[in-house]
Amino acid sequence: MSAFAGFPPDLFDFLAELSMNNNREWFEANKARYEASVREPARAFIRAMAPRLSRMSDHFVADDRKVGGSLMRVYRDTRFSHDKTPYKTNVGIQFRHVVGKDVHAPGLYLHLANPGPGEDDGLFVGAGTWHPDKEPLAQIRAAIAERPEAWQAATAGAGFQRDWRLGGESLKRAPKGFDPAHPAIADICRKDFIAVTSLAADEVLTPDFADRLMDRLLETKAFVAFLCQAMGAAF
Repeated sequence: MSAFAGFPPDLFDFLAELSMNNNREWFEANKARYEASVREPARAFIRAMAPRLSRMSDHFVADDRKVGGSLMRVYRDTRFSHDKTPYKTNVGIQFRHVVGKDVHAPGLYLHLANPGPGEDDGLFVGAGTWHPDKEPLAQIRAAIAERPEAWQAATAGAGFQRDWRLGGESLKRAPKGFDPAHPAIADICRKDFIAVTSLAADEVLTPDFADRLMDRLLETKAFVAFLCQAMGAAF
């Protein structure tokens, strides 16, 4: 198994060409290139992150398996989509909390894609929970309502304020049982509790990218800790 030395430049070339040739014939003809430029560097990155994640928490998992691990599958689920192209044109890597079995669990996420006019485009990092289920969503909202000062402190760090923004969807009105005049109602209305920061392509190619990314993720430590504690997950 090779050590991580940065993602190769061909990763972005491969993704760009895949977006223009999103069919099984092209992918099968370029399968060896996918392995060399995408999957194996991603697995090496996951292995490199494993010891670094303990700086955040001992409860996030870096799993370098080819299938079912931290690297999200390249194959799209087209069963309920009008878009029948078979392959994702981005690389998604998630370090999930040990309590989670899907993308809705608390986690840390890396998204690599070419910049351009598409929903999968862009390079960014996410931390938090996306579309939490009904019970954890209610727990997070209650925690913000009951401890607004702690919630504010969780997002008040200098690094968080400088580098991160809260994203995702929100309700247009206060959820049932919550005071519309609550000072934190804008955050109580959130349906996603995700902090996001952008990356530059040249950052991803550097040999020390794992260290750079971990330093950035640590800026979200208080935010992620608040969410885990609200959901009753160890941190």
